[in-house]
Amino acid sequence: MPAPLLPIETAGNLPARADCVVIGGGIVGVSAAYWLARAEQSVVLLEKGRVGAEQSSRNWGWCRQQNRDARELPLSTRSLDLWEQMAADLGPGIGFRRCGLLYLTDDPAELEGWAAWGRFAQGEGVDTRMLSGPEAAERGRATGKSWLGGVWSPTDGIADPASAAPLIAQGIIKHGGHVIQSCAARGLALEAGRVAGVVTERGTIRTGTVVMAGGAWAGSFLHQLGIGFPQASVRSSILSVMPGAEGLPDALHTAAVSATRRGDGGYTLAISGRANVDPTPRMIAGAGHFLPMFAKRWRALRPGGLQGWAAGFETRARWSLDRETPMERVRILDPHPSKALVRETLARARRLLPALRDIPVQASWAGFIDSTPDGVPVIDADCGLPGLVLAAGLSGHGFGIGPGVGHLVADMILGRTPITEIAQYRLDRFKGSQWGKVAKF
Repeated sequence: MPAPLLPIETAGNLPARADCVVIGGGIVGVSAAYWLARAEQSVVLLEKGRVGAEQSSRNWGWCRQQNRDARELPLSTRSLDLWEQMAADLGPGIGFRRCGLLYLTDDPAELEGWAAWGRFAQGEGVDTRMLSGPEAAERGRATGKSWLGGVWSPTDGIADPASAAPLIAQGIIKHGGHVIQSCAARGLALEAGRVAGVVTERGTIRTGTVVMAGGAWAGSFLHQLGIGFPQASVRSSILSVMPGAEGLPDALHTAAVSATRRGDGGYTLAISGRANVDPTPRMIAGAGHFLPMFAKRWRALRPGGLQGWAAGFETRARWSLDRETPMERVRILDPHPSKALVRETLARARRLLPALRDIPVQASWAGFIDSTPDGVPVIDADCGLPGLVLAAGLSGHGFGIGPGVGHLVADMILGRTPITEIAQYRLDRFKGSQWGKVAKF
């Protein structure tokens, strides 16, 4: 079943012109359009289905600095501040709060890895605190067990995946922008080798600037333009339980299971990293790019089925701009969750957290998480076509850093000083051998 999502009403009319058109109504797309609208740009956000209906409402809701790749850390830190700015403008409904994140472990190697990251992060001004065994047991008293140690990151937090993207979309409208749902962007109109408009199923919007923030759909869309973007997806399955559990941390991670308090008082439950690999045409064609990542994660990944292939979001086929496209045939990616993984997740959670043992399941769902080969997003205004900005490949980190990615996109478009360094997010890093190197701290 679909993940819980706040429905919103938006306009149906298609503006003839805009300063910028943003394609994709997930957290990155709505954030980019929001910051552009606040800068008094004429902006249109296009969403083929419902705003926030894909991975932006299917994630845990974590907004963290803790354990981020060094290349993402500055963007993560700025995003937390931007979440607060959005909440001040749009109200508490987006659910953002710095409740702190708790990590617990009995694995010495994992604990040392966290400590090494912490030494680096403290030099970057991040408040991350290692916990001794007794301190971990106290903060994790809801588990009723002892722990070797842990980490407490007090300035990190969570937001509500069910409402954040829809309410930010309403913020776009509040600041003078347009949001149009159930309208697929089929492709781009070009003139003199640069962007001149967006061709939609309802007509063309004239514009000189387009942001591709289509999530798992981005690679296939760019393929139509002759732009190569290495992207592959895995199918993640999670569940939520009803409200009623008392004494649990708002956000807890362990190797066994992770739990996050939802806006309704229930909890989202998931096993970090566990997912199914559904083969797709683009995944098979780009297997060489992703073998190192899949090899590193093989213990957590399981073979999937043909859901991804059938959905068509990673097709290599070309489509016509005057006929129905895959985005119109599948308005919302809503794959079936793995029943086995949902059962295992619930069993682990109830073993770890006694307060959940009598709490009934509320819902379960799955989502496709798209990734780049190095697990770092592409945010680039120079990706091969003048007027096109790419913001995709968020690699499972998009919800928390979405406001920062959107702001960085707006900075690029408006010629402002960017909120963080941008070189590490360029698309051309995948042309050589450097893409496989992980940033060290």
